[in-house]
Amino acid sequence: MKWRVHLRVTLNRTLRGHLAYWWPPCYLPLMAIRLVMLGDVVGMPGVLAIDQVMAQIRDRWQPDLVIANAENAHQGSGLTPVLYKQLMDAGVDAMTLGDHVYKKMQIANVLKTTSNIIRPANLSRQAVGSQWMRLSIKPTSGNHHDTPIDVYVMTVLGRIFSNFPADDPFEAVETVLGQLPDLHPIVLVEVHAEATSEKKAMGYFLDGRVSAVVGTHTHVATADACILAQGTAYITDIGMCGPHESVLGRRADRVLTHMTTAMPAPFDVAEGDPRVNGVFIEIDTDNRRAQRVERIELAADPHKPPFANN
Repeated sequence: MKWRVHLRVTLNRTLRGHLAYWWPPCYLPLMAIRLVMLGDVVGMPGVLAIDQVMAQIRDRWQPDLVIANAENAHQGSGLTPVLYKQLMDAGVDAMTLGDHVYKKMQIANVLKTTSNIIRPANLSRQAVGSQWMRLSIKPTSGNHHDTPIDVYVMTVLGRIFSNFPADDPFEAVETVLGQLPDLHPIVLVEVHAEATSEKKAMGYFLDGRVSAVVGTHTHVATADACILAQGTAYITDIGMCGPHESVLGRRADRVLTHMTTAMPAPFDVAEGDPRVNGVFIEIDTDNRRAQRVERIELAADPHKPPFANN
């Protein structure tokens, strides 16, 4: 029995060696795509932190797409066209928005006319913006794809502990999945929700039906990144991109003033300890299942550009 195992291992190694000789790595078909999803971008510290560490993200994880939740980019609430462009210039390929989607209505025209940004899918049909987006990964010398590969992204809002007038997120996901043009699409679902239970439930609801379920909104990263039983990558919350010496991105002294005195205080965006939080997901292009998931946490240096230039 031992000699049979040894023979099988030897043959496998020999076969791989011959394949590497006849088809060098640059010509071998890539069987996976790599996605990076970044957590809620909070204020200018979050925008600048992403700009600073993007080269590190590209080098370390080599993502085909970088997606970010940008709903807190403008002083902690909302997104403007200027900040949308700044994040694009920093290397973000696409953006999602959550319950602060319309806090800056200047973004409405971008939502109407641009294909790489979406609003939550479980809002009124009259709400401005698309319920899902298709992101195409084009063949390049770096990813070795023979043909473009489409990735579909949608966001839904949770309803537990939320006063936002959102519809049933589970029904909304079902509706959107039925609208996608591909028969077996690669799908990433973002759950922008307060309750961990609601996010976890969505993970099990979609296990084996989508490639990834990623939680956002709380600004606090969780330690439960995993691949569920049927192949769906899951994490309850990927945290935030912004100042971590804070209370969820806001100045701690202002929050404490309000919490200890009940008096109103402006919750200004903090500045200290800027970091980028997110998740890396690798997906098998044949079966659409996740084969790797890893939390991302990178510290930015506020004393270096682009911080020093602002």
